[in-house]
Amino acid sequence: MQGARPLFIKEVMRFWKVSFQTVGAPVLTAVLYLLIFGHVLEDHVEVFEGVSYTRFLVPGLVMMSVLQNAFANSSSSLIQSKITGNLVFVLLTPLSHRAWFVAYVGASLVRGLAVGAGVFLATVWFAPPGLAEPVWTLVFAVLGGTLLGALGLIAGLWADKFDQMAAFQNFIIMPMTFLSGVFYSVHSLPPFWQGISHLNPFFYLIDGFRRGFFGVSDVSPWLSLAVVGSAACGVSLVALRLLRTGYKIRS
Repeated sequence: MQGARPLFIKEVMRFWKVSFQTVGAPVLTAVLYLLIFGHVLEDHVEVFEGVSYTRFLVPGLVMMSVLQNAFANSSSSLIQSKITGNLVFVLLTPLSHRAWFVAYVGASLVRGLAVGAGVFLATVWFAPPGLAEPVWTLVFAVLGGTLLGALGLIAGLWADKFDQMAAFQNFIIMPMTFLSGVFYSVHSLPPFWQGISHLNPFFYLIDGFRRGFFGVSDVSPWLSLAVVGSAACGVSLVALRLLRTGYKIRS
Protein backbone atom coordinates (compact mmCIF):
# COMPACT_ATOMS: atom_id res chain seq x y z
CA MET A 1 0.00 0.00 0.00
CA GLN A 2 3.01 2.35 0.27
CA GLY A 3 2.99 2.73 -3.49
CA ALA A 4 -0.55 4.07 -3.47
CA ARG A 5 0.65 7.52 -2.41
CA PRO A 6 2.83 8.38 -5.46
CA LEU A 7 0.24 6.91 -7.84
CA PHE A 8 -2.46 8.93 -6.10
CA ILE A 9 -0.39 12.12 -6.42
CA LYS A 10 0.26 11.35 -10.08
CA GLU A 11 -3.49 10.92 -10.73
CA VAL A 12 -4.35 14.13 -8.89
CA MET A 13 -1.73 16.11 -10.79
CA ARG A 14 -2.96 14.61 -14.06
CA PHE A 15 -6.32 16.37 -13.80
CA TRP A 16 -5.09 19.39 -11.86
CA LYS A 17 -2.63 20.42 -14.59
CA VAL A 18 -5.62 20.96 -16.88
CA SER A 19 -7.93 22.21 -14.13
CA PHE A 20 -9.46 24.82 -16.43
CA GLN A 21 -10.90 21.92 -18.42
CA THR A 22 -11.46 19.33 -15.67
CA VAL A 23 -12.74 21.66 -12.93
CA GLY A 24 -13.62 25.01 -14.50
CA ALA A 25 -15.71 23.68 -17.40
CA PRO A 26 -18.04 21.52 -15.23
CA VAL A 27 -18.57 24.46 -12.88
CA LEU A 28 -19.58 26.68 -15.79
CA THR A 29 -21.97 23.99 -17.08
CA ALA A 30 -23.66 23.70 -13.69
CA VAL A 31 -24.06 27.48 -13.44
CA LEU A 32 -25.70 27.54 -16.86
CA TYR A 33 -28.12 24.80 -15.76
CA LEU A 34 -28.99 26.85 -12.69
CA LEU A 35 -29.53 30.07 -14.63
CA ILE A 36 -31.66 28.47 -17.33
CA PHE A 37 -33.84 26.13 -15.26
CA GLY A 38 -34.04 28.54 -12.33
CA HIS A 39 -35.13 31.43 -14.55
CA VAL A 40 -37.74 29.39 -16.39
CA LEU A 41 -39.27 27.47 -13.45
CA GLU A 42 -38.63 29.67 -10.41
CA ASP A 43 -42.18 31.04 -10.30
CA HIS A 44 -43.89 27.81 -11.34
CA VAL A 45 -42.39 25.05 -9.16
CA GLU A 46 -42.05 24.68 -5.39
CA VAL A 47 -40.84 21.23 -4.35
CA PHE A 48 -40.34 21.78 -0.60
CA GLU A 49 -42.39 24.29 1.37
CA GLY A 50 -40.49 27.52 1.81
CA VAL A 51 -37.69 26.44 -0.55
CA SER A 52 -37.49 28.22 -3.89
CA TYR A 53 -36.87 26.13 -6.99
CA THR A 54 -33.48 27.75 -7.59
CA ARG A 55 -32.38 26.85 -4.07
CA PHE A 56 -33.72 23.33 -4.61
CA LEU A 57 -31.56 22.97 -7.72
CA VAL A 58 -28.24 23.80 -6.07
CA PRO A 59 -27.66 20.52 -4.12
CA GLY A 60 -28.70 18.42 -7.12
CA LEU A 61 -26.30 20.23 -9.42
CA VAL A 62 -23.48 19.93 -6.89
CA MET A 63 -23.97 16.18 -6.47
CA MET A 64 -24.42 15.64 -10.21
CA SER A 65 -21.07 17.35 -10.77
CA VAL A 66 -19.41 15.22 -8.10
CA LEU A 67 -20.72 11.99 -9.65
CA GLN A 68 -19.94 12.78 -13.27
CA ASN A 69 -16.43 14.03 -12.60
CA ALA A 70 -15.48 11.24 -10.21
CA PHE A 71 -16.49 8.75 -12.89
CA ALA A 72 -14.70 10.68 -15.63
CA ASN A 73 -11.42 10.83 -13.73
CA SER A 74 -10.74 7.13 -13.15
CA SER A 75 -12.30 5.97 -16.42
CA SER A 76 -10.48 8.48 -18.63
CA SER A 77 -7.15 7.86 -16.91
CA LEU A 78 -7.28 4.12 -17.47
CA ILE A 79 -8.55 4.22 -21.05
CA GLN A 80 -5.95 6.82 -22.03
CA SER A 81 -3.16 4.78 -20.43
CA LYS A 82 -4.33 1.62 -22.19
CA ILE A 83 -4.57 3.27 -25.61
CA THR A 84 -1.30 5.20 -25.40
CA GLY A 85 0.52 2.20 -23.94
CA ASN A 86 1.96 3.91 -20.86
CA LEU A 87 -0.03 1.67 -18.52
CA VAL A 88 2.84 -0.79 -18.78
CA PHE A 89 4.99 1.49 -16.60
CA VAL A 90 2.48 1.20 -13.77
CA LEU A 91 2.22 -2.55 -14.30
CA LEU A 92 5.98 -2.89 -13.89
CA THR A 93 5.81 -1.51 -10.36
CA PRO A 94 5.21 -3.87 -7.41
CA LEU A 95 1.87 -2.25 -6.61
CA SER A 96 -0.91 -4.39 -5.20
CA HIS A 97 -4.43 -4.25 -6.59
CA ARG A 98 -5.49 -2.51 -3.40
CA ALA A 99 -2.93 0.26 -3.98
CA TRP A 100 -4.29 0.74 -7.51
CA PHE A 101 -7.81 0.98 -6.17
CA VAL A 102 -6.95 3.46 -3.42
CA ALA A 103 -4.95 5.68 -5.80
CA TYR A 104 -7.43 5.78 -8.67
CA VAL A 105 -10.59 6.02 -6.58
CA GLY A 106 -8.96 8.46 -4.15
CA ALA A 107 -7.96 10.78 -7.00
CA SER A 108 -11.46 10.49 -8.46
CA LEU A 109 -12.94 11.47 -5.11
CA VAL A 110 -10.64 14.50 -4.92
CA ARG A 111 -11.66 15.65 -8.40
CA GLY A 112 -15.35 15.07 -7.70
CA LEU A 113 -15.23 17.01 -4.44
CA ALA A 114 -13.17 19.81 -6.03
CA VAL A 115 -15.71 20.26 -8.80
CA GLY A 116 -18.61 19.96 -6.34
CA ALA A 117 -17.08 22.63 -4.11
CA GLY A 118 -16.56 24.86 -7.15
CA VAL A 119 -20.18 24.43 -8.22
CA PHE A 120 -21.39 25.18 -4.71
CA LEU A 121 -19.30 28.34 -4.42
CA ALA A 122 -20.39 29.52 -7.87
CA THR A 123 -24.11 28.84 -7.37
CA VAL A 124 -24.46 29.87 -3.72
CA TRP A 125 -24.20 33.49 -4.87
CA PHE A 126 -27.45 33.07 -6.83
CA ALA A 127 -29.41 31.14 -4.21
CA PRO A 128 -27.84 30.42 -0.78
CA PRO A 129 -29.24 26.98 0.10
CA GLY A 130 -28.07 26.79 3.72
CA LEU A 131 -26.83 23.68 5.51
CA ALA A 132 -29.44 22.25 7.88
CA GLU A 133 -27.69 18.92 8.49
CA PRO A 134 -24.14 19.22 7.09
CA VAL A 135 -23.06 15.73 8.19
CA TRP A 136 -25.37 14.15 5.62
CA THR A 137 -23.94 16.46 2.96
CA LEU A 138 -20.40 15.30 3.66
CA VAL A 139 -21.30 11.61 4.00
CA PHE A 140 -23.18 11.40 0.71
CA ALA A 141 -20.60 13.49 -1.16
CA VAL A 142 -17.82 11.09 -0.12
CA LEU A 143 -19.91 7.98 -0.82
CA GLY A 144 -20.98 9.34 -4.20
CA GLY A 145 -17.43 10.14 -5.25
CA THR A 146 -16.23 6.73 -4.08
CA LEU A 147 -19.04 4.86 -5.85
CA LEU A 148 -18.54 6.63 -9.17
CA GLY A 149 -14.76 6.49 -8.91
CA ALA A 150 -14.95 2.70 -8.51
CA LEU A 151 -17.51 2.47 -11.32
CA GLY A 152 -15.21 4.51 -13.55
CA LEU A 153 -12.41 2.09 -12.70
CA ILE A 154 -14.57 -0.81 -13.89
CA ALA A 155 -15.52 1.06 -17.07
CA GLY A 156 -11.89 1.95 -17.77
CA LEU A 157 -10.80 -1.66 -17.37
CA TRP A 158 -13.63 -2.93 -19.59
CA ALA A 159 -13.34 -0.43 -22.44
CA ASP A 160 -10.78 -0.93 -25.17
CA LYS A 161 -11.43 2.33 -27.03
CA PHE A 162 -12.96 5.73 -26.49
CA ASP A 163 -16.18 4.77 -28.28
CA GLN A 164 -16.93 2.10 -25.69
CA MET A 165 -16.20 4.53 -22.87
CA ALA A 166 -18.47 7.14 -24.43
CA ALA A 167 -21.26 4.55 -24.76
CA PHE A 168 -20.88 3.58 -21.10
CA GLN A 169 -21.12 7.21 -20.03
CA ASN A 170 -23.89 8.27 -22.41
CA PHE A 171 -26.18 5.25 -21.99
CA ILE A 172 -25.62 4.42 -18.31
CA ILE A 173 -24.12 7.26 -16.28
CA MET A 174 -25.90 10.21 -17.88
CA PRO A 175 -29.44 8.71 -17.83
CA MET A 176 -29.06 7.49 -14.24
CA THR A 177 -27.81 10.94 -13.21
CA PHE A 178 -30.49 13.00 -14.94
CA LEU A 179 -33.27 10.63 -13.81
CA SER A 180 -32.21 10.75 -10.17
CA GLY A 181 -34.17 13.83 -9.11
CA VAL A 182 -31.61 16.54 -9.84
CA PHE A 183 -34.23 18.81 -11.40
CA TYR A 184 -37.39 17.53 -9.71
CA SER A 185 -38.81 15.60 -6.77
CA VAL A 186 -39.84 12.02 -7.48
CA HIS A 187 -43.12 12.74 -5.68
CA SER A 188 -44.11 14.76 -8.73
CA LEU A 189 -43.91 11.65 -10.93
CA PRO A 190 -46.67 9.10 -11.64
CA PRO A 191 -46.57 6.03 -9.36
CA PHE A 192 -44.94 3.81 -12.01
CA TRP A 193 -42.02 6.19 -12.57
CA GLN A 194 -41.67 6.75 -8.84
CA GLY A 195 -41.09 3.01 -8.49
CA ILE A 196 -38.53 3.07 -11.30
CA SER A 197 -36.73 6.01 -9.67
CA HIS A 198 -36.45 4.10 -6.40
CA LEU A 199 -34.43 1.43 -8.23
CA ASN A 200 -31.81 4.03 -9.16
CA PRO A 201 -29.04 4.31 -6.52
CA PHE A 202 -28.22 7.81 -7.81
CA PHE A 203 -31.64 8.93 -6.58
CA TYR A 204 -30.66 8.04 -3.01
CA LEU A 205 -27.38 9.93 -3.40
CA ILE A 206 -29.15 13.08 -4.57
CA ASP A 207 -31.92 12.80 -2.00
CA GLY A 208 -29.60 12.13 0.93
CA PHE A 209 -27.27 14.93 -0.14
CA ARG A 210 -30.20 17.34 -0.42
CA ARG A 211 -31.28 16.33 3.09
CA GLY A 212 -28.10 17.92 4.38
CA PHE A 213 -29.07 21.27 2.87
CA PHE A 214 -32.76 21.55 3.73
CA GLY A 215 -33.40 18.99 6.48
CA VAL A 216 -36.14 17.37 4.38
CA SER A 217 -36.00 14.60 1.79
CA ASP A 218 -38.22 12.27 -0.22
CA VAL A 219 -37.06 9.18 1.71
CA SER A 220 -35.32 8.56 5.01
CA PRO A 221 -31.60 9.46 4.89
CA TRP A 222 -30.86 6.21 6.71
CA LEU A 223 -32.48 4.25 3.88
CA SER A 224 -30.46 6.28 1.39
CA LEU A 225 -27.30 5.59 3.39
CA ALA A 226 -28.00 1.84 3.39
CA VAL A 227 -28.66 1.73 -0.37
CA VAL A 228 -25.70 3.91 -1.32
CA GLY A 229 -23.34 2.19 1.11
CA SER A 230 -24.31 -1.24 -0.24
CA ALA A 231 -23.88 -0.06 -3.83
CA ALA A 232 -20.47 1.47 -3.08
CA CYS A 233 -19.26 -1.71 -1.35
CA GLY A 234 -20.54 -3.93 -4.16
CA VAL A 235 -18.98 -1.87 -6.95
CA SER A 236 -15.71 -1.55 -5.01
CA LEU A 237 -15.49 -5.32 -4.54
CA VAL A 238 -16.03 -5.86 -8.27
CA ALA A 239 -13.34 -3.30 -9.10
CA LEU A 240 -10.88 -4.90 -6.67
CA ARG A 241 -11.61 -8.32 -8.15
CA LEU A 242 -10.94 -7.09 -11.69
CA LEU A 243 -7.72 -5.40 -10.62
CA ARG A 244 -6.54 -8.50 -8.77
CA THR A 245 -7.08 -10.72 -11.81
CA GLY A 246 -5.58 -8.13 -14.18
CA TYR A 247 -8.73 -7.96 -16.31
CA LYS A 248 -7.78 -6.60 -19.75
CA ILE A 249 -4.53 -5.10 -18.48
CA ARG A 250 -2.35 -8.18 -18.09
CA SER A 251 -1.71 -10.68 -20.85
